[in-house]
Amino acid sequence: MAIANIKVTLGQDIETVWKIVTSLEDWSWRSDLGRIEVLENGRRFVEYTGDGYATNFTITAFEPLCRYEFDMENGNMKGHWTGVFSEEGGQTSIDFTEDITAKKWFMKPFVGSYLKKQQQTYVRDLRAALEDNK
Repeated sequence: MAIANIKVTLGQDIETVWKIVTSLEDWSWRSDLGRIEVLENGRRFVEYTGDGYATNFTITAFEPLCRYEFDMENGNMKGHWTGVFSEEGGQTSIDFTEDITAKKWFMKPFVGSYLKKQQQTYVRDLRAALEDNK
């Protein structure tokens, strides 16, 4: 099991950040995705990498402007993601935590560093999307 956390303050209002992060229709800002398929609106979706590798998601919490959570699973891992959002002075703080278990023993030593890299890419892409949204 590996747990990765990233906390960032963004110079945008919480409504804008929430809308971008939770949208399953506009994922084009994500450099790690090829597409998203919504299976059950507001409940289940599948993310595909540019190479077509699928990860299944089940939304477990959706509290607008506050909390977003889901379980995720693919052939290599399973886990849970929690996103907590707060706003102060027109800036939004995000606190994202992933708790992942590798399904293959040889992947276990690399899961933590992989998650950190993924989180950094996600935040970089999110900052770029927010700049484009100004």
